[in-house]
Amino acid sequence: MRILLVEDDADLGPAIARALRAEHFAVDLATDGIDGAHLGETEAFDAAVLDLGLPGKDGITVLAEWRRAGRTMPVLILTAREAWSDKVAGFKAGADDYLVKPFRVEELVMRLRALVRRAAGHAAARIACGAIGFDTQTGQFELDGLPLKLTAFEWRVLSALMLRKETVVERLDLLERVYEGDADVDSNSLEVIVGRLRKKIGAAAIETVRGRGYRLTADGKAP
Repeated sequence: MRILLVEDDADLGPAIARALRAEHFAVDLATDGIDGAHLGETEAFDAAVLDLGLPGKDGITVLAEWRRAGRTMPVLILTAREAWSDKVAGFKAGADDYLVKPFRVEELVMRLRALVRRAAGHAAARIACGAIGFDTQTGQFELDGLPLKLTAFEWRVLSALMLRKETVVERLDLLERVYEGDADVDSNSLEVIVGRLRKKIGAAAIETVRGRGYRLTADGKAP
């Protein structure tokens, strides 16, 4: 899962980014409204965390521009503004959730996971595909009921495939959701990650659809 974080506080922004990365999210940090608006319109993200009081362009304007441009990613407003009028303005502009500072990182993480899950069309917190289970509240994967130990990159790939299980996920789409915008990506890095995952969950669980991408499947049948 790749998150866009738009936060101008020089201490808080990097701290939130570190906390989200510790939960295996890929995070792109923008420190003003102009850069945040541009990233949100041009890059692929599973969700955005957006402050309101931003230099260059305020958060409400940024969000409204995203929605006018057809960007449908879930947006969580994270701000010190707790007045009802600010919340109304945020939701009218297209916000999906609203969290007031100060906050607990654990709550932010759970809200983001829920937003991404619902955006992918899953109402229940737990998703299953064959022997693989995914608790979207805790971020924990299981194989045959036992915890599955994954690296951050493996987690990002498997979560993207699980959220769209039995559906082909384009290779470029996976790459965009696994790596941060400034990452130096090797041409075969995705294949290496998929290869490691197959060793952990079974080779038949992830199908390669030639010329397109990958599909997580419960039965391992050929496309």
